[in-house]
Amino acid sequence: MARTHTPVVTGWFAGDGDDFALLGTRCSACAAVFFPREDGHCRNPGCAGGDLAEIPLSRRGRVWSYTDSRYKPPSPYVTNPELPWEPYALIAVELAAERIVVLGQAAPGVTVGDLAVGMEVEVVPGVLHEDAETTWTTWHWRPTGVA
Repeated sequence: MARTHTPVVTGWFAGDGDDFALLGTRCSACAAVFFPREDGHCRNPGCAGGDLAEIPLSRRGRVWSYTDSRYKPPSPYVTNPELPWEPYALIAVELAAERIVVLGQAAPGVTVGDLAVGMEVEVVPGVLHEDAETTWTTWHWRPTGVA
């Protein structure tokens, strides 16, 4: 029986492979970009308000900062109690075109030793958790040129 692929958060990303992208919104009045998506009104305090349109965000950016997570986070974060805890790297990525920083987990196998501030990374589809029925999908950041 095949598992159902379900986004961890609906509407934050779409596509697969080379078509995978994070989804943000852009204000028609001030051109401010938001991620996660904003469905209400422009959050820019200097904006009189405009229509918000969904946009795919840049697939590549530069490492703004990074750290590793060496502790097992509390619920509702899901981990398999039968497997030992494995640390993972968190990366804050600056998307120059949008002028925003987006946080995300590093792709499996990428450690803080593989990262440097300013290096180019790309967003790729990822898996947060799997259970018997569902594969919970998310996004990961991966250094460019890494398969």
